[in-house]
Amino acid sequence: MQLPISLGNQGFASLRENHCFYIDKTDFIREWWEKGDSVTLITRPRRFGKTLTMSMVEQFFSVKYAGQQNLFEGQRRIGRFRVLIRSSVFRLRI
Repeated sequence: MQLPISLGNQGFASLRENHCFYIDKTDFIREWWEKGDSVTLITRPRRFGKTLTMSMVEQFFSVKYAGQQNLFEGQRRIGRFRVLIRSSVFRLRI
């Protein structure tokens, strides 16, 4: 089955719920968490997926999306990595 490509959609939940094609960048969460950096600067060219990646990070950590862990099921890269503490003060400034 060929997955549809959703152009301009920057919401991780929307892509997963509508079974759209996207590049799995969930390993970024594990790598970022394990490094423990206090500041992370993400520099990439235009249209490289920065906003989508931040949407994915927000939905993984935020209490607002605590009941939607099914969005990450079947993701190869995130695998068995789970975060036990969620933050209600996690903010993204894009």
